[in-house]
Amino acid sequence: MKRVLITPVDPPPAALAELKEWLAITTSQDDSSLTDLLRAGIETCEAFTGVLPIRATCEEILLAGTAWQRLATVPVQAITSIEVLSDSGLRSALSAANYAVELDADGGGGVRLIGPASAGRLVVTFTAGLAPDWGSLPDSLRHGIVRIAAHQYREREGSGAGPLPPASVAALWRPWRRLRLT
Repeated sequence: MKRVLITPVDPPPAALAELKEWLAITTSQDDSSLTDLLRAGIETCEAFTGVLPIRATCEEILLAGTAWQRLATVPVQAITSIEVLSDSGLRSALSAANYAVELDADGGGGVRLIGPASAGRLVVTFTAGLAPDWGSLPDSLRHGIVRIAAHQYREREGSGAGPLPPASVAALWRPWRRLRLT
């Protein structure tokens, strides 16, 4: 499985304002690097919790087959299209009559082909994420992202950042953590 964010999450001005307030920064000189730290904080949040925090359009590449295959990204809001990916890298749309999709109550999504699989791989395009935007993100996740970005900013010239996430952030995110048995 390979996932690509088609519409990556750009932290809005409100997120940058929260981080700057937390760090007591009043100038705009570090805005670019602070925005990058917020992006990294969002990625760290997803890696720790197993949940994509803010809604984005994604693609995952799966092997073609008639058995149900689960998307690795959660929570899935909608599966919008499935394409066949040839060995040469060309894509062709797959008719909705040739596949089935399912969305689970726990946020999982799955796909399967109906009939024999002639293609080696499928490109599944879908929308996933817990909240539609920064302002709708649960407080504990949003605050953890700000705190981890602040932590990384403060550690930038030190001996290096410690384990991520710090215990204070892990405590905020732990209730949202999804664990999978593989």
